[in-house]
Amino acid sequence: MSTSRRRFLIATIAALLVSTAPAHADPARFDLAGPKVEVRVTRDGVTLPVAQVPNLKVGDKIWLHPDFPPSQSVKYLLVAAFLRGTTNPPPDNWFTRIETWNKGVQSEGVFITVPPEAQQVILFLAPETGGDFTTLRSAVKGRPGIFVRASQDLNEAGFEQARIEKYLESMKTVDPNDAKALSEHSTLLARTLALKPNENCFKQPVDAQYNCLTQSGNQLLLDDGHGQTVAAALSNGPSSDFILQASNTSLVGGGLYSAYVGAIVDLVRLTASLHTAQYQYIPAIAFPSDQQLNLRLNAPPSFHNPKSVIVIGLPGIQAATPPPLRAADPKQVACLLRPDLVLGLEGAPLVYSTSFAHELTLHVNSEDRIPDVPLAPDAFRGGLIVNHERHREMLPVSTPDDAGIVTVPTTKSTDDPKAATSADAKPVPKAVFPPGTLTGTVSGMWGFDHFTGPTLPLQNVPGKGWKLVTTDPLIVGQDNHLTLASSGTACVQAIISDSVPGTETKLDWKRADKPDEISLNLPLKSLNKDTVELAIKQYGAPALDKVTAKTYSEPAKLESLNLHAGDSTAVLSGTSLDQVKQLELKGIIFTPTPSHDAPQASESKGDLQLSLDTKTSDAKAIDSKNSAPKLSPGDKLTATATLKDGRTLTLPFTVGSARPSITLLSKGIDQAKSSPIHLSPDDLPINDKLTFFLKSADNYPRGQQIEIASTDDSLHTKLGIADGTLVLQNKHTVLATLEPLKVFGPSAFGPLRLRAIAPDGTTGEWIPLATIVRLPTLTDLHCPTRVRQQPCTLEGSDLYLVDAFSTDQAFTTPTEVPEGFVGNTISIPHPGADTTFYVRLRDDPSTTNQVTLPVLPLSTPPQPAPPASSSVPAQPSAATAVIPPTK
Repeated sequence: MSTSRRRFLIATIAALLVSTAPAHADPARFDLAGPKVEVRVTRDGVTLPVAQVPNLKVGDKIWLHPDFPPSQSVKYLLVAAFLRGTTNPPPDNWFTRIETWNKGVQSEGVFITVPPEAQQVILFLAPETGGDFTTLRSAVKGRPGIFVRASQDLNEAGFEQARIEKYLESMKTVDPNDAKALSEHSTLLARTLALKPNENCFKQPVDAQYNCLTQSGNQLLLDDGHGQTVAAALSNGPSSDFILQASNTSLVGGGLYSAYVGAIVDLVRLTASLHTAQYQYIPAIAFPSDQQLNLRLNAPPSFHNPKSVIVIGLPGIQAATPPPLRAADPKQVACLLRPDLVLGLEGAPLVYSTSFAHELTLHVNSEDRIPDVPLAPDAFRGGLIVNHERHREMLPVSTPDDAGIVTVPTTKSTDDPKAATSADAKPVPKAVFPPGTLTGTVSGMWGFDHFTGPTLPLQNVPGKGWKLVTTDPLIVGQDNHLTLASSGTACVQAIISDSVPGTETKLDWKRADKPDEISLNLPLKSLNKDTVELAIKQYGAPALDKVTAKTYSEPAKLESLNLHAGDSTAVLSGTSLDQVKQLELKGIIFTPTPSHDAPQASESKGDLQLSLDTKTSDAKAIDSKNSAPKLSPGDKLTATATLKDGRTLTLPFTVGSARPSITLLSKGIDQAKSSPIHLSPDDLPINDKLTFFLKSADNYPRGQQIEIASTDDSLHTKLGIADGTLVLQNKHTVLATLEPLKVFGPSAFGPLRLRAIAPDGTTGEWIPLATIVRLPTLTDLHCPTRVRQQPCTLEGSDLYLVDAFSTDQAFTTPTEVPEGFVGNTISIPHPGADTTFYVRLRDDPSTTNQVTLPVLPLSTPPQPAPPASSSVPAQPSAATAVIPPTK
């Protein structure tokens, strides 16, 4: 309530009224049944029950009939009074005395006519007493403003309460245990009735949501969470937005916000304070049903002095304003083929909570002269539905004028003697609707007056040309969002998928942002084929429309591409790179290097080595001198990866700076002369020192380092000029020194490689360097002097570093040293006259090394050794292990 209005009321009360409301009266609870009065209104020869009359007009004939039971013991006087403003008391002849106990009144009723200048009409029901009529007339003429306000607020209060009770009545039809239905119907009812439900109700358990949504009385249906009454909830603080301000009730169904407290609390104060020695006034809210006014009171009437006078408001005397109906979703297209058609309209809650709107129809603007569709408001379903119980004559067909505007003619229903004029027509631009759709105009009667509502897009044929418009691939193993399009999507009844083997799955779908498109969610978690079929079932279509879509596995994910200027190879990083067929950039084609083309697990993450494909690449993009792409450092490019199933992925990257280029000129190993084992030139004993020369194509940068590492990167070190491990011979050549034992420790073995690292961190290509090997110590070889077929005894230490011995270079009959061998002697076949035999080291088993060791006489024949096993027992240091040759 506004501050000025509240101050005015306080001043009025202070000047005129001194008493207070009865202590037992609760101004918010109108839950006591009152007497019934029947009302009909006749205008221009047409008679309507009061439930269909939103407003009165000068000259209207009002039929009043008190509907009291035969057992009525108290004689009620019915007084009808017309009002003409707060400062202009009505004349005496604007008051009509009706004796309800009169048999003629009981059987025939009474007619009164709305006089000129009248603005309100109000009824009083008072127990018969001496001077009753005179007292009531005097009270109204003496204080007309109070009753003008009472008439207005009683009507407003009735409209508000009707909306709330419509919500309650409709929610009773919902299964209390169905949380989804409770939420959906509560949302639809709130939209059409312009109410704001208590959202906290939906946070409660399912079995408690219904009770929360349908509370009444002091713990009201739609409270603000504090258990307030309707009056308090609507008049105090932020909870005054209980009913949405944008589309609330005036006498005609929308436009102004009417605070319920203004119609209840102030009215109670005013009427309760106005009393004489005979009468005390109590308000009654009317709930019209057809021609009957069902009255509800907030306090029980008193038949002792002061007796209670029931105050009843009738519709205001004013010009009619059509209900401001509008589409809840302007983009929604309605399907005329749908038997349960609902036109989602909002903006006029009284259309749904009262009977003011009647004879509603949907006129289809088509040259095919489609019959008008009878409609009925249904708040529970959120709009106007097809009324199968009433037939309506077809309205004239609309025709487009030269400006491309559809003129929608407005006519009255067949029972209205006056047709609407052409001035009531509403031009509707065609462009506001999707191409290829029809339009339909809602029209009907608002009381005695014809009105034309919104024009809506329609569809009266099933959609055709269904196709998949989603560009993203459908991925097996996850939920996919996709979009379907056709000539029209409003008539879709269901979409069925065969994505689950052996079953048909109905999919959830909704209208997309663009006209004639729908979006849906397609689960493909267990699909075991490369296509999925969608069947579209439409209203009015005897056959299903089908769309087949190809499905794919989870695509590779590209994270980065490492390509340096001057390189003919690149490294692609990401997930599931086994799907990559080729990579293209500026006409240059890279394909997986054969050694890196082995299939990987679908979810594996790693790198893929790519090599330049000179056969398929554009020859103009290749430098013929070094067979590398013509790319410059810092070039920002986009690579396109083609997968094996035909899909393409893009990856932006920047060309890296050119790699540092070096070559290995020479190397030398400072091998100990005491070892009888003659190593391959590429084997580097761990105890020895390796020196080698490197040459750079350009001047060798002093900040450049040489990285040395094993192939599995378990061994790693860097050489540099600063630490003295690199020494420049000239501007291009550098001498490097590596001591494996000092750098890597005694457990180092295996191939080593090297590469240059430029001062900016750019790395060069790997170059093989040497293989670290650990050598056993071979001291003596004792053989029998007479019988060469007998084995010899080899003495030494660290024999576990040997993989196998053999008397021939091809290792035809090798003597293998088992794992875990701890002996200091071992039996090997007699080497023959040249005393030469061969050894393969465990650190480099692919290389055969020659051993030259003098043969000494054997004093004692060796004892046979036990059979070799996977677990070799510990042996004394002087024992001899006799190991037979491997056959």
